[in-house]
Amino acid sequence: MPTTAKTNKNELMKYFKDMALMRRVEIVSDLLYKNKFIRGFCHLYDGQESITVGMEAALTMEDHIITAYRDHTVAMGRGHTPYQIIAEMMQRSTGSSKGKGGSMHYYSGKNNFYGGNGIVGAQVPVGTGVAFGIKYEKKKEVCVSLYGDGAANQGQIYEAANMAGLWKLPCIFTCENNQYAMGTSVERHAHNTEFYKRGDLIPGIRATANNLFTVREIYKFGKQYCNDGNGPLFFELLTYRYHGHSMSDPGVTYRTREEVNDYRKTQDPILLVKNWILEHSIATEKDLKAIEREIRANLDEEVEKIKKDPMPAPEDLFSDIYQGKEYYIRNLDFPSSINKDFE
Repeated sequence: MPTTAKTNKNELMKYFKDMALMRRVEIVSDLLYKNKFIRGFCHLYDGQESITVGMEAALTMEDHIITAYRDHTVAMGRGHTPYQIIAEMMQRSTGSSKGKGGSMHYYSGKNNFYGGNGIVGAQVPVGTGVAFGIKYEKKKEVCVSLYGDGAANQGQIYEAANMAGLWKLPCIFTCENNQYAMGTSVERHAHNTEFYKRGDLIPGIRATANNLFTVREIYKFGKQYCNDGNGPLFFELLTYRYHGHSMSDPGVTYRTREEVNDYRKTQDPILLVKNWILEHSIATEKDLKAIEREIRANLDEEVEKIKKDPMPAPEDLFSDIYQGKEYYIRNLDFPSSINKDFE
């Protein structure tokens, strides 16, 4: 297990900029939602940015990620631009999914990102299937299946983990424990609150995830462990969300404002990086504030452009679906399969 981490000036500044941009995207999304430019479900990730940045620092785009519906910054880590992220939520055709997926359904086949899934826990068996494909094709890659502490009580996670353990699949089952599920504290909804131990014979690691270097190093370790043929791992990342579960949840009925503010002041992941930068004289407070102002100005400008972008046209209702197209559909045996000549 890693006990130290190394970095440099350029790397640390990049981490700060990436997390500051992700934080601002979520704040802007909150404002747009409250002003009714974004409708429907919307789950914000502010407070958890160190997970995305730390994880991506350890992986490559050849590795695979699947997550639940708190997915905006995870999609950014996989290559989606802030413009595409916000445009998608605002139902514009310039969005990541052409305005037809919304907040919970980002996807990038090119960068091995499989969403963005709205059904609690359902992404985990799919991620296990991805890991099976990796092993079947003898690739040195890994699949990270992210889920929350609320989803950790879903039975399908353990059915998938059982197969992953039997077949030694390169899968990292990752519980992002932000402590309150949909609005119920861990102690009230989980008999066993040590989620990293729930894999039974599958080894588990618990880490404080507001430190992005901790996240980065355990994923480096995890990828190597899986690629060495040892099978899956369970990670529990202790984190904290500033907003409620979704935009319909004020987030203060099951915790106090004082608790949230105390975390912001003492354990915020961006604050940690900022303090390291200042402590080592890599940049000044003025420099960092200038970066944040630039991010804010750029996003404000992009939002005004997005407001003028078109929504999907009526004819797009039947695009990007199977209707009207023919595909090879495998039956129990090849002779009875449909469209056998399809390429």
